Amino acid sequence: MKKLLIAAIALSLITSCSSSKKTTSTSSIGDMIATMQIDEPIPGNGQVKAKAPLSEEEITKRLNAEVNFLKNNPKYKDEGMVNLIVNCKGKMVRCQIDNKTKSTELDAQIVKVFSSLELWKAGTVKGRSVDTSVLYSFKIENGVISL
Repeated sequence: MKKLLIAAIALSLITSCSSSKKTTSTSSIGDMIATMQIDEPIPGNGQVKAKAPLSEEEITKRLNAEVNFLKNNPKYKDEGMVNLIVNCKGKMVRCQIDNKTKSTELDAQIVKVFSSLELWKAGTVKGRSVDTSVLYSFKIENGVISL
């Protein structure tokens, strides 16, 4: 009888410990967000990143011309990152700020400019079109954006 009682207590402790570990690990994984920016090609896998309809220089010019927040704040200094998803057909399906600036108004204006870039060349892996994540880091110094 004593052995049965000890076994029951041990089983209940093991069950409660394993269920609490599952709950903890699930919630921490569910809350985890990872963003990675790779500027160099990854050798050996035939990967080509999605290509924007405009060059980085042209995008920078549009940002500086169309983002009114910076015209009203000429000494503004900040940095951030825009994350785009371009599907295998070359259509941008998501545009959001990953590393936000100190201004939600500025973030919204930057997203508006990037969202207007519609006709992308899809990324490929070994010649096959794939969905691609594209990241643009930007800095703002003296009210001027640079990519």
